[in-house]
Amino acid sequence: MESSITRRQVLVEGSKTVLGASLLGSLLAACGGGGGATPGPQKLQYWVLGYQPKGSNQTGKLTDAAVAAFKAKNSNVDISVTGYTGDQAGFTKITQAVQGGGGQVDVFRLPSDILPLLAKSGNVAPIDDFLTADDKADIFPKLLDSVKFNGKSYSWPLWVPPVGMYLNLDIFKERGVDPPKDNWTYDEFVEIAQKLTFTRKDGTKVYGFTALIDPGVVNSWPIILGEGGSPLSPDNKKYTFNSQEGINGLQKLVDLALKYKVTPPDFGTQALADITSGFSQKKNYAMYCEPSGASSGYKSAGLNFNVVSMPVGSIGKPITAGGIGLISVANIADKDKLQMAMNLARYLTGSQVGQDVSGYYLAPGARKSVTVSDPISKFTPFVPYTYITPIIQQWPQIRQLIHTQIQNAILGKISPAQALNNPANEINSLLASDE
Repeated sequence: MESSITRRQVLVEGSKTVLGASLLGSLLAACGGGGGATPGPQKLQYWVLGYQPKGSNQTGKLTDAAVAAFKAKNSNVDISVTGYTGDQAGFTKITQAVQGGGGQVDVFRLPSDILPLLAKSGNVAPIDDFLTADDKADIFPKLLDSVKFNGKSYSWPLWVPPVGMYLNLDIFKERGVDPPKDNWTYDEFVEIAQKLTFTRKDGTKVYGFTALIDPGVVNSWPIILGEGGSPLSPDNKKYTFNSQEGINGLQKLVDLALKYKVTPPDFGTQALADITSGFSQKKNYAMYCEPSGASSGYKSAGLNFNVVSMPVGSIGKPITAGGIGLISVANIADKDKLQMAMNLARYLTGSQVGQDVSGYYLAPGARKSVTVSDPISKFTPFVPYTYITPIIQQWPQIRQLIHTQIQNAILGKISPAQALNNPANEINSLLASDE
């Protein structure tokens, strides 16, 4: 869900001119970039989603480089890295390892959906006592709030991958259409999409817009959010997507397929690979929405593209959606080891790691001080107005229930009102089960 939500990028950087240069240098060396006491020699186990050892993949290369950079600043720590897969088997593996204790896991990257369970069971350590004044000023407040349970924060926000609108500029040029700028409206979006929906002389069909409709993503949701709809109440206690605003928003998404016909015939059931190849290789999709993850690959391939904000709806201001990348620390009894683990987590979510490891941030950072390069930087402006999907245990089930209904509406099987009203009782029952 990596833009904005640069998910894939973190914003941290601390620098204190009040301290003398020698004292500052020793503090930074001891703490890996800011805050905390200097623990004695420690061994840490760091688990990372998608990590493959020995530089076998990009996550492996960046993680190894970041760990090496931290160890260079902290000669009294030894860090072992373990990878786990981004599927149910992998999530079960990391959850059981953390719950098992015994030093199997000390620091870990995790999907936000897992955090509530681990916080509730007391398997992760609150970070509040380790947050410095600089940390609090640097991390976007709503991101820090999103990892709070019963008044305590249980994770270091890493990055936010907000959804943005990808534009294939070659298709725009082919049709003589000016690319939109940020703050364009839904009506302008429809007009442009209609102009970019056509048939080439060789019979190739080109469509103005498409999006992945899948239970694991919220790529199309900004169109619904732009009308004022929200899946849950602010306290996550009640289902609210079936408000009139939510229904109006889903109607606008459905209209793209059934009224304006600017989407491909299989809109609603497409696989992501089909969308990205159609956008970048076949060039028969002019616009589609996704977080920041794909942008670096497009740039490397030399694709002529741009990314702009999602169209503005009736609420009159930009909004998008995305998740949040997190790094948590296990509930470690040894205070020195806990301090070192917190130092590592702070470093891995700060601005210094981005300076030490080129390309570390695959999404915009959770801190204001983090800077990222093009094309990830295109998503950074979206972070402040990104709707962060709820970090509650029931969210994966709720998202699945909503997805099925949205898909049926897009396929013309039910109305938007039916789609958003159908799951209300079941979702509210799920929400009530946690009370």
